[in-house]
Amino acid sequence: MGKVIHFDQETPAAPKEEATLDNLQSLVAEDLREVNRVILAHMNSDVTLIPTLAGHIIASGGKRLRPMLTLASARMCGYSGTRQISLAACIEFIHTATLLHDDVVDESDLRRGSATANAVWGNKASVLVGDFLFSRAFQLSVADGSLKVLGILANTSAVLAEGEVMQLMTSNDTETSEAAYLDVITSKTATLFAAACQFGAVVAERTAVEEEGLINYGLNLGIAYQLVDDALDYSAREATLGKAIGDDFREGKITLPVVLSFRRGEEEERDFWRRTMEEGEQSEGDFEHAVALMERHGAIRDTLERARHYGAMARDSLAIFPDGAAKKSLRDVVDFCIRRAH
Repeated sequence: MGKVIHFDQETPAAPKEEATLDNLQSLVAEDLREVNRVILAHMNSDVTLIPTLAGHIIASGGKRLRPMLTLASARMCGYSGTRQISLAACIEFIHTATLLHDDVVDESDLRRGSATANAVWGNKASVLVGDFLFSRAFQLSVADGSLKVLGILANTSAVLAEGEVMQLMTSNDTETSEAAYLDVITSKTATLFAAACQFGAVVAERTAVEEEGLINYGLNLGIAYQLVDDALDYSAREATLGKAIGDDFREGKITLPVVLSFRRGEEEERDFWRRTMEEGEQSEGDFEHAVALMERHGAIRDTLERARHYGAMARDSLAIFPDGAAKKSLRDVVDFCIRRAH
C-alpha cells in the first residue's frame, strides 16, 4: 500500500486569510472533509513515491480555494446531492498537477513557504506525478458519468496547457502587450476558477444563464487573483507570499507591473528592462531598482486597480442568484483576493 497522508498536518494559513475566508470555510466544512477523503483515497498508489510527492504539495498549506468554489457554487444553486464532492476533488487534482509542472518550468525551489517537490525529488519525478494527478482527475470525472462534465474538464486542461505555453512564449519578451498578458493569465489561472464554479451549476442542472453567470464569476475572480499575485511578487513579504520575493523578476517573467513600467518608462529605463528581463543580466540592486521604477510609474498601483475592476465584475456576475449564505461567501472570496495586497 502507498503512504498515508494526513490533512490535519497541513500548515495553517495566515490569520488574515483565515478571517477573510471564514464564511466560505464554515459553509462548506462538512463537504470539504469529504473532498479531502476522496483526494486521499485517489492519491494513493502502490508506487510509494506518488503519494509521498503528491502529499508533499497537497498537504503543504493550500487553502483549497478552488474546490471550495465548487462546493459553494453547488450550494448556491440549491443542489443537495453529492456529485460536487468528486468534482471538487477533480479541480484540486488538476490544480496540484499544474503546480508541480509550473515549479519545474519556472525552476522554483519554494512554494507556500516550503521546498518545492522538484527541489526535493527532482524534475522528472515532479512531472510524472503531475501527470498521475491529471489522470486521477479524469478517472473521477468519468466515474461521475456526465459527458458534459468530462467535456468541461478536457477543455479546461487543454486551455491550461495553452496558457502555460503562451507564458513560456512571452517570457523575457519586454514587448509583450497588456492584452497578451491577460490572455496568459485567463488561460493558465482563470480558466480553472471558471470550471470550478461552473460545476456547481452543472450538477444542479441550472439554466444556461445561471451557468454562464458562474463561469463569468470564476473567470473574473481568477484574473483578479492572478493580478494581485503578480503585484505581490514585487511588494509583499516572503512570509505573506509563500514563495521567494522577486522570483518573477529573476525568471524574466513578464507580468503586468513589468508591462506597464516598460511602456511608461524612458528609453534608459527600457534598456534596464531589456538587460534584466530579456538578456537575463541581473546584478545586485537590480530588483530594488525594478521596484523603484514600478513605484515611479504607478505600475503596482494600477495592477491592483485592475484587480479591483475584475473583482467588481465577479461580484456583479452573482447578481442573478438569490441572496443567502452561499452567495455572501462567494462575494467574500472576491474581497479576500483583493485584500491580500494590503
